[in-house]
Amino acid sequence: MAIFLNSDSKVIVQGMTGSEGMKHTTRMLASGTNIVGGVNPKKAGETVDFPEGQQIPVFGTVAEAMSATGANVSVIFVPAKFTKSAVVEAIEAEMPLVVCITEGVPVKDTSEFFGLTKGSKTRLIGPNCPGIISPGQSNAGITPADIAPKPGRIGLVSKSGTLTYQMMYELRDYGFSTAVGIGGDPVIGTTHIDCLQAFQDDPDTDAIVMIGEIGGDAEERAAAYIQENVTKPVVGYVAGFTAPEGKTMGHAGAIVSGSSGTAAAKKEALEAAGVKVGKTPSETAELMREIMGSLTA
Repeated sequence: MAIFLNSDSKVIVQGMTGSEGMKHTTRMLASGTNIVGGVNPKKAGETVDFPEGQQIPVFGTVAEAMSATGANVSVIFVPAKFTKSAVVEAIEAEMPLVVCITEGVPVKDTSEFFGLTKGSKTRLIGPNCPGIISPGQSNAGITPADIAPKPGRIGLVSKSGTLTYQMMYELRDYGFSTAVGIGGDPVIGTTHIDCLQAFQDDPDTDAIVMIGEIGGDAEERAAAYIQENVTKPVVGYVAGFTAPEGKTMGHAGAIVSGSSGTAAAKKEALEAAGVKVGKTPSETAELMREIMGSLTA
């Protein structure tokens, strides 16, 4: 009941010994994530103590960590100026899944390391994202596991971290197979379409929530993909209906120019593809409740 991340995932944390890395590694461990190591060249060979008596070894490189532990997921918590080298190291080590939480990564850097994923063995999620959680199985990132601890049959893909959390909370009684926060930067790894395809192929996901934002054309492209390839019910929400034209809002990718990239244009494209679009997050959750009710009736 999951895409990309499950109970068999073995996770390492690049930047685990930093303040953010320590804080969120503690939270990931508490939510049941199987964290098998950290990476910090300056602290290789050390062991870090966490609550509940858990001791996590620190390795000098991603390749060393993978060799010693069998890790297949890396979560990155390094500062923005070091993020490119951290992601490149993980790609070169052929890490299957790399989840980059760091915000403020220069678009030039992201473009370069995203380019390296093409034809590689690495799936990149992020940067500037909350990560991915398969409730009851694993949590790679900063999503609070207690907002929706129950596994279920809804798949969620979202540009917005905050709206990821709200949607998970509003639909917590139904639960989720996996929730993926893909990030809202202009250049990201895994896209709406990647997740839509994975949820469509996942036999344990019955319906999909897709959350977008103003700016760019990712949602319009997702709508075209849904129309051609997705048979499962999809509900959507697009943040930014009140955003003024020509002003950058929130995420670096969220800028509107004329009618291109507006919430209204995205809503229209999604509805033309058969997606039910809510005017608010709560209305979107209610649309999904109606769908799940009809599926279980």
